[in-house]
Amino acid sequence: MRASIDRLYPVLALALLAAGTVWLERVSRVEDPAAAGAQRSGPDFIAEQTRILGFGSDGRQRYELISERLTHYPQDDTTKLDQPRLTMQSEGRQLRLTSAEADVSPGGERVDMSGEVRGRREGGADRPEITFASEKLTVWPDDHRAATDTPVVLTQGQSTATARGLRADNLFGNLTLIGDAKVTMPRRHRNPS
Repeated sequence: MRASIDRLYPVLALALLAAGTVWLERVSRVEDPAAAGAQRSGPDFIAEQTRILGFGSDGRQRYELISERLTHYPQDDTTKLDQPRLTMQSEGRQLRLTSAEADVSPGGERVDMSGEVRGRREGGADRPEITFASEKLTVWPDDHRAATDTPVVLTQGQSTATARGLRADNLFGNLTLIGDAKVTMPRRHRNPS
């Protein structure tokens, strides 16, 4: 009888260890991992009237980003901007973009502008200025690229273009209008000769 009870001790010990492991796993389990990661902790700093300058590898200033208020969140290393104004130099002409707010990705590679996004690129000797209007625009300042999947209106002189979105390389040097693009151009008068 004693020999059969001695054989049960290892089985009972393993059963208790397994039960303790299951209990510990349930107590320490995160209920919803997606929700836990999605929660944004409070900001670690807030700055008013900010100005950020970006420089290229050649040492020249590539862009200037001014904001009424900058709020940085350490949890995901993102930055929220209120009333941002982004100014960039491209092909010797200046491009200015404004919006109600923007989110800057970690490292500043991408700026997601939203709320009455407006843009103006200076004209050249042979081209009038270009204006831009949309509700959202994603800008990659270092790459001089921009894109949106929201309706856009572009004007250049008396020409107007509308579309459901756009892609821009070299920031409005090369534009691709996406979806239901419509362009209205003024009628050219024929030369009487």
